[in-house]
Amino acid sequence: MTEFAADIYTEPRDIDVDTLRNLGPLRAMAGVWEGQRGLDVKPKAEGPKKQAFFERIELQPIDPQTNGPQLLYGLRYHTHITKPDQVKTYHEQVGYWLWEPATETIIHTLTIPRGLVLMASGKAPADARTFTLVAREVDPHFGIRSAPFLDHAFKTVEFQIQVSLHDDGSWGYEEDTVLMIQGQSAPFHHTDRNLLRKIAEPQPNPLARTGTD
Repeated sequence: MTEFAADIYTEPRDIDVDTLRNLGPLRAMAGVWEGQRGLDVKPKAEGPKKQAFFERIELQPIDPQTNGPQLLYGLRYHTHITKPDQVKTYHEQVGYWLWEPATETIIHTLTIPRGLVLMASGKAPADARTFTLVAREVDPHFGIRSAPFLDHAFKTVEFQIQVSLHDDGSWGYEEDTVLMIQGQSAPFHHTDRNLLRKIAEPQPNPLARTGTD
């Protein structure tokens, strides 16, 4: 049995082109944000090391996306992280947050310029104030892929992110990236967390700006 319709080609009719009106729980994340007190716990040869960081993340709405009958609304994002009072990039990341209203599914794609990509997913109602997404290396759909060195030395086997939306307009996340490190038998939990506050509103997606489809 399959959950998908027999007609895999026909696109939905009467699509609302205003993405910001149709993002479900992701609506509260649209915009430009800064987090002043991030905390990263990372692996080092001598053991886990805590590192404070400053984060800027921009999440802008994209036009509605269709795969035949499937309809997705989303945010394109860019994350830039530095250590306090430094210019050098500590971490950079790009991808999408996607919302499928018909199935109440959230998808998060993540690409970092060290040779790693993943796609995580989870379920949540449109009015959810917290939600969790997971990717696993063994999952054929919501999985993880690493370049050869990372796969050899710091293999990512699972990723989880929990997002919490707050009544004051801020939002926060807690991430757990599970690594199998060369020479260690136990998995290492590489964790990150931050609280983000808005510094600029999102720009409407192109179709919403023109008012046409």
